[in-house]
Amino acid sequence: MPSPRTRWIGLVVVSLAVALIIVDSTIVTVAVPSIVEELGLSSTEVQWVQESYTLVFASLLLVFGTLADRIGRRRMLLLGITIFALSSVVAALAGSGGALIAARVVQGVGGAMLLPTTLSIINAGFRGKDRAIAFAVWGSTIGGMAAVGPLLGGWLTTFFSWRWAFGINVPLGIIIIVGALLFVAASRDPNPGRLDLVGAAISVVLFGTLVFGLIEGRSYGWWLIDTPFQVGDWTWPLDLSPVPLAFAVSALALVAFIMWGLRRSRSGRSTLIDFGLFRIPSFRNGNIVAMLVSLGEFGIILSIPLWLQTVLDYDALQAGLVLVALAGGSFVASGFAGSLGARLRPVLIVRAGLLAEILGLLIVALVLAVDVSPWAIAGGLAVYGFGVGLATAQLTGVVLNDVPIEESGRASGTQSTSRQVGSALGIAILGTILFGALGTHLDARLADEGFAESARAEIVDAVVDSAGTAISGFDAAQPAVADAAREAFTDSTRLAALAAAGFLTAGLVASASLGGRRETEDAELVHRT
Repeated sequence: MPSPRTRWIGLVVVSLAVALIIVDSTIVTVAVPSIVEELGLSSTEVQWVQESYTLVFASLLLVFGTLADRIGRRRMLLLGITIFALSSVVAALAGSGGALIAARVVQGVGGAMLLPTTLSIINAGFRGKDRAIAFAVWGSTIGGMAAVGPLLGGWLTTFFSWRWAFGINVPLGIIIIVGALLFVAASRDPNPGRLDLVGAAISVVLFGTLVFGLIEGRSYGWWLIDTPFQVGDWTWPLDLSPVPLAFAVSALALVAFIMWGLRRSRSGRSTLIDFGLFRIPSFRNGNIVAMLVSLGEFGIILSIPLWLQTVLDYDALQAGLVLVALAGGSFVASGFAGSLGARLRPVLIVRAGLLAEILGLLIVALVLAVDVSPWAIAGGLAVYGFGVGLATAQLTGVVLNDVPIEESGRASGTQSTSRQVGSALGIAILGTILFGALGTHLDARLADEGFAESARAEIVDAVVDSAGTAISGFDAAQPAVADAAREAFTDSTRLAALAAAGFLTAGLVASASLGGRRETEDAELVHRT
């Protein structure tokens, strides 16, 4: 077993595992145009390449957070890395959009094994000031890697192939496996209960139907069906769209999940979520804030890389370089967070971070134009990244600070689920705003140019279904169409950025419920140091 002196090396290994998850969730964004061109993805498939990963990720975090406590946290880490690396090979070799999405689903399973486990390992292995530092490292890794992913993806896509954006996970996975065996201590809950399989199944239905409805609403219709919904040879038989039905199932699943969990809790049986943890104010309120914040935090990572490549005609590497500003801001913030943590309560640092994120998004929204300098975009992203670096780690510490060690796995899974559900919903909602607004704005501009309705519909479908990559094809034959499409994409990207800022504002307002109680033991230790 690793000695206490090597636990900091173990933290590096754990952080590398977190980096692998976050990089993979963002590395695809700059590779999307190349993937669309080679595999012929529609705009809905583009969202599903992202969402299939995030959806499965969010759906299974609670399950694997609980399982990690039972079978051992290091063992779960090793299993998750193995599944993640093997599915990355399948993704790299995918020959169609369906195969790539399927591989991303399996990647989501591996990622769901990893994220709550890394938090649980930190929560169990560090206390006092050391735990505050460990959480800062963990949070800074998330903030920084969210921007390093697009840079790495851009470099690999430009000079090699988009397939290497997935292939890079294999050597990194091997390094993590070796490091975990050498430097990460094995730990588990000494008194685990039986796994709540029914609750796990209900949670998968809950999150799956919710995100399906948000993604597919603009494709199949929010109420009446617009486009035939087919699964294999079977066709949806009703005039009513499947989307409202999905939302209804999700709402029923939420009620069933809560009722089932409370029933098991009253009878003394284990539950997927320990509802007793929500009696801890910092845990309860922090999870609400984490979900709201995540609705806005990563939506910009979907829209900006697409905008840079389709409107400014940047290649994947150039787009990634612009996003380095976000990573730079996040890494700078990690140093500030460490010094501020000795003087300010964590919740105040969270609020400062959220304010910086909102300001950064507003700057991006204000400067967006078809002829904007990349430095202006980078400036807004740097401010935004600074806010992410301040808020992410401190919010994690606030959520888990008062949680007993033996409950760390389930608590970490719950906290991670709050974030990932928020992220999944954010990407789905902001993706719908982005592409929905793109179609509306482009149709209006083409109408002003005198295009007939049938011609407008054909052009709008081509641009939207290709996620904007078809714009450059109009440059030679129909430059007016290309100009209108670039302006429309710019307008829709601005709207998505403002929507993300709105979600973050809601999170900032909700953070008023945090920090109202007495400082906890760990926070006092940090402040006295």
